[in-house]
Amino acid sequence: MNKSIILLSGGLDSLVCFGLAKDDYNIELALTFDYGQKSAIREIEASAKITEYYGTAHKVIKLDWLKDISDNALTSADKNLPQGLDNPEESVKSVWIPNRNGLFLNIAAAHAEAGNYSHIIIGANKEEASTFPDNSQNFIDAVNNEFRYSTMNYPQVIAPLINLDKNGIVGLALKHNIPLDLIYSCYDDGELNCGKCESCTRLKNALIFNGASEYVDTLFNE
Repeated sequence: MNKSIILLSGGLDSLVCFGLAKDDYNIELALTFDYGQKSAIREIEASAKITEYYGTAHKVIKLDWLKDISDNALTSADKNLPQGLDNPEESVKSVWIPNRNGLFLNIAAAHAEAGNYSHIIIGANKEEASTFPDNSQNFIDAVNNEFRYSTMNYPQVIAPLINLDKNGIVGLALKHNIPLDLIYSCYDDGELNCGKCESCTRLKNALIFNGASEYVDTLFNE
C-alpha cells in the first residue's frame, strides 16, 4: 500500500493536492517549512488547520539559515513584495529562494527513506512552471532520478496538478468540495490574504473565473 508525505504550505496548490491524493496515496505526514518568510506564521496556522481537517500528522521544519543566505522580497522586511502579474520575470527574481523546492524535496526524501514512505506529493503546477522552473515536470523528473542514487527506497515525487493552471486547480477544488476557506496563499503576513501580491492575484483571478466570489469576499483583505 502507498504511504505518502505531502509538502504543505497551507496555500491553494498544496491543499488541493491533499484533497485529491489523500485516499489513493494514503497521506500520513505533512511537512511545512519555516525559512523566515513573511507569511511563515500564517502558513503554519493554515497547514495545521488543513492537517486537522484531514486527520494527518503535521511537522514544521525550521530552516533559519535559508533566510540568512538569500536576499529576496519573501524574507526581507525592507523589500516590497511583487504585486499583480504584469512583470513575471522581475517577480520571479524578487521572490526566488536558492534551491527552495530542491531542498524541501530532499528533506522530504530523508523522511521518506527513514519512514519507508513510497511517495512525496508537491503542488507544482503548469501556471507557475511558466516562470518558476522548479515547478516543472522536467524538475520533478530530475529529482526522481536523483533519488535513485541518494535514497535506498526510491520514493517517487508526484505532482497531481502539474498539467493545470490556477483556473483548473480551483475548479477541481470546487468539484471535489475541498475546503478552500482553510487556505492562506499570500506572500505577506496578515489576518487575511492581501489580495494584491502575485500569489493572491493568481488565486483571486481563478476564484472569479470559476464563479466562486464568496471566497473572494472571505479570503481577502479588501
